[in-house]
Parts: sequence; C-alpha cells; structure tokens
Amino acid sequence: MSAESVAVVVVTFNRADLLEGMLAGLGRLERAPDAVYVVDNASTDHTADVLARSTLPGLVPIRSADNLGGAGGFHLGLQRAHADGHDAMWLMDDDVVPAPDCLTRLLEVDGPCLIAVREDRRGQLVEKAAVRFDLANPLAIRPKTASVDSTYSRRSQMPATVPVENVAFEGFFVRRAVIDAIGLPDPSYFIFYDDVDFAIRARRAGFPILAVRDAVLVRQLDFDQQHDLAGWKGYYMYRNLFAVHFRYGENLLVRLKPWLIALTVVLLSPLRGGQAEVRNVTRAVRDARRMRKVPSASVD
Repeated sequence: MSAESVAVVVVTFNRADLLEGMLAGLGRLERAPDAVYVVDNASTDHTADVLARSTLPGLVPIRSADNLGGAGGFHLGLQRAHADGHDAMWLMDDDVVPAPDCLTRLLEVDGPCLIAVREDRRGQLVEKAAVRFDLANPLAIRPKTASVDSTYSRRSQMPATVPVENVAFEGFFVRRAVIDAIGLPDPSYFIFYDDVDFAIRARRAGFPILAVRDAVLVRQLDFDQQHDLAGWKGYYMYRNLFAVHFRYGENLLVRLKPWLIALTVVLLSPLRGGQAEVRNVTRAVRDARRMRKVPSASVD
C-alpha cells in the first residue's frame, strides 16, 4: 500500500441518505483514506445526524454556516486538508460510491492529477470527462467536443490510462504539488465549471490529467444536465461557461463567443426561454467579465 497520506474531501447539501451510502462505501475501501473531510453546506435535513452517528475512521465534519455551493465547499475542504499536511486529496460528491479497490488502483498510478472512471448502477460507462476541450475553435458551440464515454462505449475498450482535459469533482485525485503550484478551486463559481477551471489551470501549469480505467466509481443518480436555462441554475451555467471563455479562450474570436451566445439567446427568446432566460444570459455575460482574472496560487 502507498505510504502517501490521502484525504477524501466530500461536499454535501441536503442529501443525507446519499451521503450515508457514500460514507459506507468509503468504509469498505481496502486501502482506507487517512482522513475524510465532509463539508456540510448548511444542510437542513438530517445530514448532521448521519455525520454524528458515523463510525468511519478519520471523519472530520466541517459545518458551513452558509451554502457555499460545490465550488466554495471544495475550496474550504481542500484548504483544510492541505493545511493538515496530506500528500493527496480525493474529491467526491455525495452521490458516488467507490469500488473497494478504487483508491488502491489510483495509488498505483504515478501522476499529479487522476480521475476514477464513473459508471452507473447497471455497470455502464458514464464518464463525462473531456478527452478534448476546445478553447481554440470559435465554431465549437460547446468546448467539450469528445468525452470518455463518447470515445469508448465500454470500460474494457479503454487503455489503462486515458489523458483527459477536464474533470468533474467526483473522484478527482490531486497530489499536493498541484495545489502548491496553482492554488485552490475558485469559490466564486458557486456551482458548475469550478472543476473545469481547476483542470485548465493544472494542465496549463504542466500537470497532465489521467483517467484510470480500473479505478471504478459508481454514480448513484442518473445524469440530468438539461437544466432550466431560465431558472436560477441557468444563470450559473451561462455565467461560468462565459467566464471560462473569457479567462482561457486561446484567441480573440473564442473570447468573443459569450457575446455571440448571449445575442443568439436574446434573438431566439420569443421562441424559447422567454424574458427569464434573457435576464439570465445578459446578467451572466456582465458578471462573467468580472471573473476574467485567473485566481492566484494562494492556499490561504
């Protein structure tokens, strides 16, 4: 077993039953983590009871007075794990369960950034990490032009490791040197794209990211990314997508894409979305401009 000190960092909000199942999965790992930091984002359900009765070794509950979103939660949890001196941090949402050998398989790979590969409860490959995230082509409507599960229909078709260009903070394993170099996730994203931003910063600092085929992570919920773009989540989806383009677009045309997308939404609003989506997208493009500065490498 690796001598590295590994901390799991979990963010949860009002999903106590899923959290309980995930903590049980961590308890079944053949290579136990050295600490498990659970950031409770001001949950109002029975999350506190789940944490209080858990017997998982090394559990460190962190109760936030406010809902910081996934981005703020991972920022807080990683900050604490880093300050406590752990060599590697393994990030999890509350809706995934690792296979018993998942951490063992990750620790067999010598890489600064790794991801466990997700499957659904039926054993189907559902890993959405991008094998190509294109911030150079202004004609690419969505920058993620290919994912692990669009490239390989089954886990068995994958090589042992697959280079990827973005991640989800569901099974992302990052070694301490990366955080020392680029800092923590940007909490200003709140939800969506904080993980993409971190992956871009890591790769641009020279840290490759590998998907580890044999590290299995089972997602307990089906993917449902068709959010209401006229609702409150729609604002964050637009704003954070635009912020990524403003920060990391590789040419002027790519950095202008948010304006084109916003204009298209406004022009099509009588047919879809209506004024609520128009308000979201116009506010999003304005606020994303304020996020153009790449965060510092500070871990304070």
